[in-house]
Amino acid sequence: MRRTDRLFEIIQILRDGKLHLARDIAARLEVSTRTIYRDMDTLVASGVPVEGERGVGYLVREQITLPPLTLTPEELEALNLGMAIVAEAADADLKSAAQSLAAKVDAVLPTEIIAEADAWKFAVYPFADVARGFAHMPTLRAAIKSRQKLALRYRRLDGTLTDRTIRPLHMEYWGRVWTLTAWCETRGDFRVFRVDLIEEVRALPELFLDEPGKTLADYDPHRDKSQS
Repeated sequence: MRRTDRLFEIIQILRDGKLHLARDIAARLEVSTRTIYRDMDTLVASGVPVEGERGVGYLVREQITLPPLTLTPEELEALNLGMAIVAEAADADLKSAAQSLAAKVDAVLPTEIIAEADAWKFAVYPFADVARGFAHMPTLRAAIKSRQKLALRYRRLDGTLTDRTIRPLHMEYWGRVWTLTAWCETRGDFRVFRVDLIEEVRALPELFLDEPGKTLADYDPHRDKSQS
């Protein structure tokens, strides 16, 4: 598992708001406890609201969602896409400008402002990875609003492609990583998909209504199986 993927998995584990010991997280992800300690330091430095310490445990007390801004979500999405493109350019000045602009955007998001070299957003999670998911945003947003089922082709962390039929419920923003929470009809359970790992998405003609046990209010992050 790449480090970026492991960081995302740690966030998924912590998002239930409960206290988790580093050794338990390490066992679940099949890495050393020392590796988890380093990962926690990285997440904290990136502005993820992780609380706790070594030997005691870690938790996330608040969700990292897109807050109300003077920018609309669509405008922020366009801005992030522009930064992603510019950050991949060969021009060093443009790369620097993209990072500077991103830092200004971060100043109004619920994250701490830190040196870019230490930030998960820049040092660990390449803009190019995130940019792959932006093409799917209009379809995902429209389906959430219209309550329309989607056919999804998703690349799991092990590289396996899987086809799903889902009910899209909610999108969240995690320091330039977008996730989609959905009821997966293929698996008969909730799933959280990383938008940048979605290969293809297609709106289906079928709409869905709220059913007990399948709504966003019924979703329990502690039971998340986002990569299965």
